[in-house]
Amino acid sequence: MSYPTPPGWYPDTAAPGNERWWDGTSWTAHTRPHTAAAQQPGPGRTASPAAPGRGSGGGSGRIIAAVVAGAVVVGAAVTGAVLLGRDDGGQQPQARSSGSAKPPAATGGDDSPSPDGSPAGDDPTVLVDQLNGITLPIPDGWERVERPVDELLTMRTADTYSCPGASSVMCYHGTVTTRTANGNDATTPEKIAEQDVVAAADRAYDEDVIGRPIHGGLMSHKQTAATAVSVAGRTGYLVRWKVVTGKGPGGYVQSLVFPSAVGSESLVVVRYAFDAGPDGPRLSLMDTLTQGIRPIGDSETSGGVGSSVAP
Repeated sequence: MSYPTPPGWYPDTAAPGNERWWDGTSWTAHTRPHTAAAQQPGPGRTASPAAPGRGSGGGSGRIIAAVVAGAVVVGAAVTGAVLLGRDDGGQQPQARSSGSAKPPAATGGDDSPSPDGSPAGDDPTVLVDQLNGITLPIPDGWERVERPVDELLTMRTADTYSCPGASSVMCYHGTVTTRTANGNDATTPEKIAEQDVVAAADRAYDEDVIGRPIHGGLMSHKQTAATAVSVAGRTGYLVRWKVVTGKGPGGYVQSLVFPSAVGSESLVVVRYAFDAGPDGPRLSLMDTLTQGIRPIGDSETSGGVGSSVAP
């Protein structure tokens, strides 16, 4: 019998060394450094009625709920708990999208973070979203952000500059993030894209993630694109705005929404923010990156794993 996986912390394969919070229905943006949690079924897997532990308590908080035919001695119950895995060195499960067809490969010791925080052996030319089963090519002159403040999988231009109107805040000429749509979002790619582009504009050109004003605030916007688009063999939808700011050249924001490449095909939101003007990335790079999104493991076409994109 299949049981829903209860809320809890599970290893996050999109950021080895971290755990991500599963709210009982979907993955959230909340992450924390990996703790020695016990082995337990990941969300979307067929599980026994055992409820995984939460937080750093791990095994001590685990409840073994089962109906057992016959008498069960205390020694057998203890043995069963050990077999399930406790905090003392148990193997860790891998996080993945709800409804995934199969779990990702187990993470061994060779995938532990390197001293600079990046997972050993990672390909620097791609942004890998394990939770949604996709990769995005990282353009030349861009970098992957290992520990983003807003806890979204992120890549951005390597060069920084003082934000117009907030010289103490550093800005980037281009930023791209990915996330899984949650229960607060609409239910179709078109509606989610229409909603998310508003938040994308606010986040990129009004206030940063901790509420500091940047670019002198948003003054106005103009929608420049709203259309269905094919992404990694699936039909999605994008909305693009050109925004005018109180200071600086303004920019372009885009929200792209499409079904995940894995499991139940939950919706993925890819958000773009490019500065306008001569220092910003060329606008056509948005389309190039969208065309370069691939299911994990698809390296036979341009933009897949191992391919880079010129700025």
